[in-house]
Amino acid sequence: MTATQLSGYRLMWIFVMFDLPVTTKKQGRAATKFREFLLDEGFEKSQFSVYARFCNGKEQFEAYMRRIEANLPDQGDVHILTFTDRQYENIVRFSGQRRKRRRKNPDQLALF
Repeated sequence: MTATQLSGYRLMWIFVMFDLPVTTKKQGRAATKFREFLLDEGFEKSQFSVYARFCNGKEQFEAYMRRIEANLPDQGDVHILTFTDRQYENIVRFSGQRRKRRRKNPDQLALF
């Protein structure tokens, strides 16, 4: 890949946000299975129902979208957002009424 292909405007973050029903055991198992699926796909838990993952562009994003869609629970709402790496750098985070430092974005991609 060239430097242009690794641009902060091409690199992306995927955020999966969801509100899943858990009033029955079956629904609870489905919600747990979906959370575990996201973790297995390399997503990090940002908040209870918000998971984030770095990806190297639109093609990889589309591949994750297909896998997420194939693993959606039968009920509930799932929203998926993308941000370029440059946009993600500007996210302001607070914890316990204190502003947190910016997260360091990955310097390089791990190739397997």
